[in-house]
Amino acid sequence: MTNPVTHTAPGKLLIAGEYAVLEPGQPAIVVAVDRFVTVRASTPRQGDVVLDTDLLPHEVALVRDRTGLRPPDPADTPHLTGALAHLVSAVEIVDRLRAGLALPPVPLRLTVRSGLHEHGVKIGLGSSGAVTVAAVAALTAFHAMPTTPELRFRLALLASIRVDAGPSGADLAASTWGGWISYRAPDRALLLRRLRRDGPAETLRATWPELTVRALPPPNTLSLHTGWSGSPASTSAHVHRLSHTAWRHGPAFRQFLARSATCVDAAAHALGHDDPGALLDAVRDAHHLLADLDDATGLGIFTPRLSELCAAAQTCGGAAKPSGAGGGDCGIAL
Repeated sequence: MTNPVTHTAPGKLLIAGEYAVLEPGQPAIVVAVDRFVTVRASTPRQGDVVLDTDLLPHEVALVRDRTGLRPPDPADTPHLTGALAHLVSAVEIVDRLRAGLALPPVPLRLTVRSGLHEHGVKIGLGSSGAVTVAAVAALTAFHAMPTTPELRFRLALLASIRVDAGPSGADLAASTWGGWISYRAPDRALLLRRLRRDGPAETLRATWPELTVRALPPPNTLSLHTGWSGSPASTSAHVHRLSHTAWRHGPAFRQFLARSATCVDAAAHALGHDDPGALLDAVRDAHHLLADLDDATGLGIFTPRLSELCAAAQTCGGAAKPSGAGGGDCGIAL
């Protein structure tokens, strides 16, 4: 019997680069937070695969078949595309990788406890990314698979895009490496096609154009504060709405990408040179960029509570903005 293995992964906040980072090669700055998801991998007392998360009132038993994981109880089927989607994908992608090495599947229990939810409600700290990263780390350690942070990130991104190829993966980078990160996303649609055609081993070995992950020093004289808006938001819903706007397919979108890149580069330069004034200016620019996007598209990025948070920070001489897609979740203030 393999000894149990426990791994944690932090949540994240986006400092600058929202929406633009969805485009391959576009920069963003993301930071890990001091709240975590914990995943424990162990051998179940009975059964094939058992998933136990504090987001569901009961554990879910699953069995492996030729297509992946399925529940013997049809009543549990909705959980596979809901609360368990990223866990299931992480197990399946590691199973496929092991199968390519002629390694048989082994009975598995994953136990998940989230510090990125309040009373079962997500609070906008990248819980899906954190649980994917923690699960991949626990699974590879449980199976005694040698890994590096980059390999675990790549595995987590492959697991994530099987659920939804839209998100950039910036949350996965923060959850994998921690700290302040400069991030540019690879082409997830291309990776998904390659994964389906060539399998995980070949996709992991391939070059991932435009992917860049670089550590940044944290600010020395500024403090980062987080404000919960009181209501969760769906990043996928906002991204989907944006993709169907005329703005997204016109020249204004390219101008937005250029402005965002300039803003993120200025923030990264300020962090690298320990220039708090320049960093505050860059965060204010990021705020204005999101406000202009909101005005142009009507996405509802700035809710009344997020606007109040930003106004309070500005009154104190700080800089503030929504973190992520907006419409709820969290805001940040420096």
